[in-house]
Amino acid sequence: MDRIGAWFKDHAAWLEGHTATAVTALITLVLVIVAAMVISVLRRLVQKWLRRFEARLGLPYETPGTVARVVTGAVWVITAMIVLEMWGISVGGVWTLLVGAATIVGVGFLATWAMVSNITASLFLVVWRPFNLGDTVEILPENLKGRVIDRNLMFIVLREDGGATLRVPNNLFFQKMFRVSAGADGSE
Repeated sequence: MDRIGAWFKDHAAWLEGHTATAVTALITLVLVIVAAMVISVLRRLVQKWLRRFEARLGLPYETPGTVARVVTGAVWVITAMIVLEMWGISVGGVWTLLVGAATIVGVGFLATWAMVSNITASLFLVVWRPFNLGDTVEILPENLKGRVIDRNLMFIVLREDGGATLRVPNNLFFQKMFRVSAGADGSE
């Protein structure tokens, strides 16, 4: 029991020496736990609500999941900003750091053209929707063929008939011809 008490005293002293207190650490822990619970409930509610309107509004199948991820990310960012302010780290300084990092990435743009090309292609694929999750896509003349099971900023993931997965770079869909067959639900 004395070890535990000494451990708490040592850590409380360390926290106070770094402009923080044990109370701040406890509040941070509680805030992160509450945020995780709120995010879990909010994610389910958003998905359930959007699934209800999916057919009426003609939303693509993946829209509720995407919106739920955006809401989850936004709540985590807000939580992180609150925690940073509680610990005495200026959010303005964090934004300065992020802008500086974005500038470095911008300067290195030529070295990362493939990534930027795939991200841009991903945005156009989302807007134009030439195929949906569940559709079968064949890339010609390579004869790469599979069912679309996932899409992200870099790749479209296809599952072949044998069960293997192919990760096809998004920009390939703007460089090659491809054939789309209806998904399992019969929609084009």
